[in-house]
Amino acid sequence: MSYLLTQMFLYMLVTFLLGLLLGWLLWRHGSISASDYEALKAERNGLAKERDDLKVNLDACRSRSASEREAVEKLRADKIDLQTRLDAMKNQRNARLAKPAAAVAAVAAAPVAAAAAPKAAAKSSKPKGLTAARGGKADDLKEINGVGPAMEKLLNKLGYFHFDQIAAWTKAEEAWVDDNLEGFKGRVSRDHWIRQAKKLAKR
Repeated sequence: MSYLLTQMFLYMLVTFLLGLLLGWLLWRHGSISASDYEALKAERNGLAKERDDLKVNLDACRSRSASEREAVEKLRADKIDLQTRLDAMKNQRNARLAKPAAAVAAVAAAPVAAAAAPKAAAKSSKPKGLTAARGGKADDLKEINGVGPAMEKLLNKLGYFHFDQIAAWTKAEEAWVDDNLEGFKGRVSRDHWIRQAKKLAKR
């Protein structure tokens, strides 16, 4: 379109210059021959025709540009509509996938909850302890792998001084001690104290 406007401007400029030239010739010579006049008239008519053609082409370009803008707007509207429909489909799919996942999670949680109940009950059983070591002499509990001086003092504080005491713990009592060893939770079952204490108690 800019090319057509440039062309039209150039033709109009040429027409203006020819008019100036014609005026200058008339002023200089006072008259102009018929042949020169006809030649200038023909050239002027040719320029006028080219100008009209450029105007027609310019109108066609404007019309085509308007049509293209309408097409672009339509495409943009179609894109927005498609995106909206796509988002709706994604939401529906996610909702469908979420329902089976929630059902599976509920089914999986049921046995876990059932298994947790007896475990919780088992943790409430404290093994019987002593107020002092039998005969005034406690076993060296540090012989159990995982029991150090600090752990031995803690066990004595809870009333456990001998290997046979630890060897006699049930699973419920083992779980209670595991949960009540401050700073050492889980050590009893992890290091298999009961199994070690049974061997040491037989010596």
